[in-house]
Amino acid sequence: MACSRFIYTLNQVAGMVGENLELIEEITANSDNISEGELVYVSDGSEDGTKGLTENGIEELQSLLADIRTWDGGIREFLVDTQCDPDMIDRVMADEMKRGQ
Repeated sequence: MACSRFIYTLNQVAGMVGENLELIEEITANSDNISEGELVYVSDGSEDGTKGLTENGIEELQSLLADIRTWDGGIREFLVDTQCDPDMIDRVMADEMKRGQ
């Protein structure tokens, strides 16, 4: 498989796929959720830099999100299991409700 020549910031990905940025950040916080080489760290001059995804990484993210949504409890349970802040869970779930409309 050819290497992707483009890297998309998580903010770009959120807009491209219509997902909540905080949810994407939480998923990519665990590098085991996306294949090696598809989630990259980009130096942007800040102390921590930023994360980006390749085109294949975006496809993996979308597939994982679709899978999570089939689990008992879905996105909410995923966020609870990863010990997210309750306010963040509420924000993500408000976006999930909009998606379902």
